[in-house]
Amino acid sequence: MARLALALGLPATALSIFAFAVASAEQPAAPPASLEALGEALFFDTNLSANRTQACASCHDPDYAFADPRGMASIGDDGESLGDRNVPTAAYAALSPEFHRREDGEWVGGQFLDGRAATLEEQAGGPPLNPIEMGMPDEASVVERLKENPGYVAAFDALFGPGTLDDAETGYDAMTRAIAAFERTETFMPFDSKYDRFLRGEAKLTDEEELGRLLFFSQQFTNCNQCHQLAKSAIDPRETFTDYRFHNIGVPENRALREMNGSAPDTVDEGLLANDAIDDPAQRGKFRTPTLRNVAVTAPYMHNGIFGDLRTVILFYNKYNTKNPERLVNPETGEPFGEPEVPENLSTEELTHGPALDDKRIDALVAFLKTLTDARYEHLLED
Repeated sequence: MARLALALGLPATALSIFAFAVASAEQPAAPPASLEALGEALFFDTNLSANRTQACASCHDPDYAFADPRGMASIGDDGESLGDRNVPTAAYAALSPEFHRREDGEWVGGQFLDGRAATLEEQAGGPPLNPIEMGMPDEASVVERLKENPGYVAAFDALFGPGTLDDAETGYDAMTRAIAAFERTETFMPFDSKYDRFLRGEAKLTDEEELGRLLFFSQQFTNCNQCHQLAKSAIDPRETFTDYRFHNIGVPENRALREMNGSAPDTVDEGLLANDAIDDPAQRGKFRTPTLRNVAVTAPYMHNGIFGDLRTVILFYNKYNTKNPERLVNPETGEPFGEPEVPENLSTEELTHGPALDDKRIDALVAFLKTLTDARYEHLLED
């Protein structure tokens, strides 16, 4: 079985998927694998990219909280192409609601930083066809790669019906459904961080972490929960630490990244306005609020990866509430924080909520955010 997985280019964790595919002609095949197990194999399969070098897991590394630790943006399958945005974690992504407009006019949810994929299935279908990501020319080409693998053919036939891969659109849709099913498993959202264990009475926060928790959920002293709290209760066991809304928080342009990827100097990232479903200029520069789960181990930060340290992020937010010039300096550059890439449409009310924070409170917030790290990644905090 291990030899078969090796020959198929699959991770050891996906061995069970193809158990039924190796049965001899004289013996009945084993029951088909689950949809989630098939999705796991697909998630790790580099053969689904143009040069057979990149899989979903290449940019959503399971060893790094399903984010990409390699830099401000991910390099494509061709080894040269570089995106303009930092890769968001795929952890807890399944809990984002479908992209929609609320009654109050606010856009909410979806996948990608601009919500352009309404569902997890749509998101799974994006990277294989993106020319600067996995680089496949069309759905039919991806399905042909799937058909190269006898194990996949057997699995798709068993799970979706005979001949599923004979039609490109049907086969591609089935692939995205399988990947999304895997991303909805506990592997991506275990809710087992120190914070979760604290809520269950299984762990105790340090004094600094507890101060950070109180500040985070405060209605008076910070602006954190203005965008990073979904549940009404501060002790909800399924809190995802995002309101899934779209905000422009005034992040500066990442000129270093844009120089590397060749972006035109007179262009900006339009954010939500880049979503084909949006034509309202008031949405320019807005990005979906990310989850804070595993935030301490998924640097760099912001939609363009401009900040490398979590404390810098909090100092950046704090600049909206302080008049002290020394608190307006980016410690990573020694220079003042840059001007917003998109100066209009700022979420001014949320950004200016609460007083300026001193170092003790900033450090406490960082300490609390570290408690949101899933148990399997807590060793990364030491690094």
